[in-house]
Amino acid sequence: MSASQTQDQVPVTVLTGYLGAGKTTLLNRILTEQHGRKYAVVVNEFGELGIDNDLVVDTDEEVFEMNNGCICCTVRGDLIRIVGGLMKRRDRFDGIIIETTGLANPAPVAQTFFVDDDVRARTRLDAIVTVVDAKHLPARLADSHEAADQIAFADVIVLNKTDLVTPAELEAVEARIREINRFAVIHRADHGNVPVTQLLDQGAFDLERVLARVPEFLTDDAHEHNDDVTSLSFSVEEDLDAEKFNAWIGALLAEQGQDLLRTKGILAYKGDDRRFAFQAVHMIADGGYIGPWRPGEKRESRIVFIGRNLNRPRLRRGFEACRA
Repeated sequence: MSASQTQDQVPVTVLTGYLGAGKTTLLNRILTEQHGRKYAVVVNEFGELGIDNDLVVDTDEEVFEMNNGCICCTVRGDLIRIVGGLMKRRDRFDGIIIETTGLANPAPVAQTFFVDDDVRARTRLDAIVTVVDAKHLPARLADSHEAADQIAFADVIVLNKTDLVTPAELEAVEARIREINRFAVIHRADHGNVPVTQLLDQGAFDLERVLARVPEFLTDDAHEHNDDVTSLSFSVEEDLDAEKFNAWIGALLAEQGQDLLRTKGILAYKGDDRRFAFQAVHMIADGGYIGPWRPGEKRESRIVFIGRNLNRPRLRRGFEACRA
């Protein structure tokens, strides 16, 4: 994918978080803050009777409500139609924000921007932003796998309600988040008071930008966590064979896709001087070239897995076997 094509695509931010974490408060802050940009908002609600639309403040933004359902296979068609309708008014907004229901797994939302060719050509998934309740997260992780999944999928985490916990509790909660997803950028907040510039237009699927903010992003952990969701990363200095990588990752996603919540990487293919960005949500993958390697930049391939039942030696061997 060329840089100009990427610029033409509308950035999409998926806003997720468990019930009561403070998503609507954060969304209202985004919509009322003076940041000079306009956003189309899609509110996804669980239940027949939609009220989130009434909770979202009156603004110039366009609010579309998707009733009755987590955004999954049945509602994905609605989302595709809404995005298609929005694109007819492309000149009226700078980006799209999708707020999911608090019970939703973000995966099907993210997958929507891979599976439909028209949507994929005209939009790009900029980041998944997850709002976390600092006070109640330990209880939610104990009784709801959705809470862990929302953290695992996140590119950016708003650790909210920090005013309700002690410094020691806050450190413990943040450590727990890091066990699930050590790659997301964490912003501490109360009442969702995070600058919009740190939430929107993050280019969070661009590993280069992530590395600029989190230099230890690809530091390999020497130990395994026993927790349900873990994150692993690998790097290879030699160029990769594109056919070998495609065959390996295709087989891996087909076999383990349900356990692989997020996969993303920057790859150096033999015979090509451009960086290839790869990403997948469960079994659905996407990728494209994102411009040349920068002067002085180390040319190597890096990949990140976030999911369940990750076998470090097997994943490492598989990735290294893709070398040209």
